[in-house]
Amino acid sequence: MSKNEWGGRLGIILAVTGSAVGLGNFLRFPGLAAKYGGGTFMIPYFAAFLLLGLPIAYIEWSIARYGGTRGYHSAPGIFSVLWPKKISPYLGVLGLIVPIGIYMYYVFIEAWCLYYAWGFLTGALNLGTDVNSYKSFFESFTGSSADGKLFSGLSPAIISLLICYTLNFFFVYRGIAGIEKVSRWGMPVLLLIALIVLVRVMTLGTPNPALPERSVINGLGHLWNPPQQKSLAESLMNAQLWMEAAGQIFFSLSVGFGVIINYASYLSKKDDIMLSATTAAAGNEFAEVALGGLITVPAAFVFLGPMGIGGTFGLGFVSLPAVFAHMPLGQMFGALWFFLLFIAAITSSVSMLQPGIAFLEEGLRLDRRKSSAALMLVTLGGSLFVAYYSRGLEALDTMDFWAGTFFIFVLAIFQVIVAGWLFGVENVLAEAQEGSRMRIPRSLPWLIKYISPAFLLTIFVMWCVQYIPDQWKKIQTNTVTQITVLFLLGTLIALVIATHFAVRYWQRHRRPGGVA
Repeated sequence: MSKNEWGGRLGIILAVTGSAVGLGNFLRFPGLAAKYGGGTFMIPYFAAFLLLGLPIAYIEWSIARYGGTRGYHSAPGIFSVLWPKKISPYLGVLGLIVPIGIYMYYVFIEAWCLYYAWGFLTGALNLGTDVNSYKSFFESFTGSSADGKLFSGLSPAIISLLICYTLNFFFVYRGIAGIEKVSRWGMPVLLLIALIVLVRVMTLGTPNPALPERSVINGLGHLWNPPQQKSLAESLMNAQLWMEAAGQIFFSLSVGFGVIINYASYLSKKDDIMLSATTAAAGNEFAEVALGGLITVPAAFVFLGPMGIGGTFGLGFVSLPAVFAHMPLGQMFGALWFFLLFIAAITSSVSMLQPGIAFLEEGLRLDRRKSSAALMLVTLGGSLFVAYYSRGLEALDTMDFWAGTFFIFVLAIFQVIVAGWLFGVENVLAEAQEGSRMRIPRSLPWLIKYISPAFLLTIFVMWCVQYIPDQWKKIQTNTVTQITVLFLLGTLIALVIATHFAVRYWQRHRRPGGVA
């Protein structure tokens, strides 16, 4: 097996599942489900899964293999063969800025998970049962009290970040084979640890007899039962609920990330992309709903009550450490839990680097060493930027808004329009059918051409109306937000310029159809 070749169907399924299964499954999803009442949240969640997530996943797997068999493995190159117009490779730049932009702050959070696992293993995070102790530690550890605080000395957060960078680029440098090895080992270990922690949480019962209402059963009810204050119809009229459900599907399935476009481009015509796409999506949903949804919120509810659950970071790095402190053998289970989060994070983060490296290799003709070094320098600069502007995690939140949400929506919109209308839905389905032993649903052509674009555009417009005005005010008034947006724009412009040189090279050296 070469560096840029999958070892088999299991390898790519595990790699795509590893890319999809990340911190969003174990922290963001449970937080959103608890926020909106799981019974209510799951309706738009599964609607988004069926009408957006799966159809776009099928599109990405199909167009990726189509472009890969014509010699392209990056989003700009693949877009150029789907729609042979001058602008098409530049639309594909979004398939680079999304994973690169997300990686810059995602690896910083990955470093938190690594340190917390080490802290629980060594006892350094044995801070007692008071939530405020863990809140104070988290604020100090992440430098959220002041910009530049993490650089006053060699802080644990920066050391952990550098370790994560070394591990990520060690695996990515080895190519697809290295990424596959991470996933083949990482995903089974993740599943095993998740099941161990899940069994422990489900057997907590009612640990405090003085508070009989704080039981695992009631914790599950808090997560999954619709809220009592409103009727189901009233709750479903909340546009923000639908937007967040759709955003969670994008983030959890890795669609609109530019990752699957790269991964599936290394498949051959004999590979069953329909079955592989469905299996990878199903594996992610199991990890998200059956594991992430059953561990975090019930555990926090049992020991801290409904008010102690908190948001994504509050739940993961403040509430849950306090929960483990209440448990017998809590230090061990805390170490297992945060090591699980670290594995989930690293299997996702390595996937975010491969699209950029593939582009540098095929577009600028850099070898693996030079392309890895170039991307490492760019992304390390971005990660240190996020770590420096750490006050209130402002730079991280701004990058998450633009790279981790806005550009994902835009890339997904371009994909469904280019694939369904410009490349042609019949060509997408013909590619999906080749090598497939799974029957293509009769509704899929209608979903790809009409329903998914309409649903996606509706959600995106609602999202823009809801969030863009506040973000624009922050750009006008907040210096850190301004600098972060300029940093992202500079990265985007640099990728556009690189794409220009790549297009010139392809025009000189590639025959019609894209094969060199």
